[in-house]
Amino acid sequence: MAMMKIKLLPALVFVLAMSDALAGDMVVIGHPGMGKLDVVTVQKIFTGKLIKVGDIDVKPVNVKPCSLRDRFLQTFLNQNDEKYTAYWTIRHFIGKGAPPLELPSSAEVIKFVQSTPGAIGYIDEDDVEPQVSVISRKYDQSSREP
Repeated sequence: MAMMKIKLLPALVFVLAMSDALAGDMVVIGHPGMGKLDVVTVQKIFTGKLIKVGDIDVKPVNVKPCSLRDRFLQTFLNQNDEKYTAYWTIRHFIGKGAPPLELPSSAEVIKFVQSTPGAIGYIDEDDVEPQVSVISRKYDQSSREP
């Protein structure tokens, strides 16, 4: 029994290290002047239930399917990519809007958000630079608390 514990320990350490690396914090960024948004507002924007914040037409942007998008959907919307895509397929079919624009990378999201009034997107917290406006954040339950 003791030998089994010794053999499993390195595997357990590896799994825990990987889960911590994959569960990093993310932030929602917005075009300068957007102001701070609460999590519920972000949810409504990315599900098409809110298209204006004050007098500003909002333009949400997703990254193409990847681990960052998966984390955003799980953390902010409590959905996976399959459910989110199905949601938007139905919504678009019944004439209730189109899904957010998809861009290939965080760098493209940053560039789009900075140059497009009303744009919001999400990136890894590690990618935040001084010129990026963080407008909302929600920590993964599995990551460290603020």
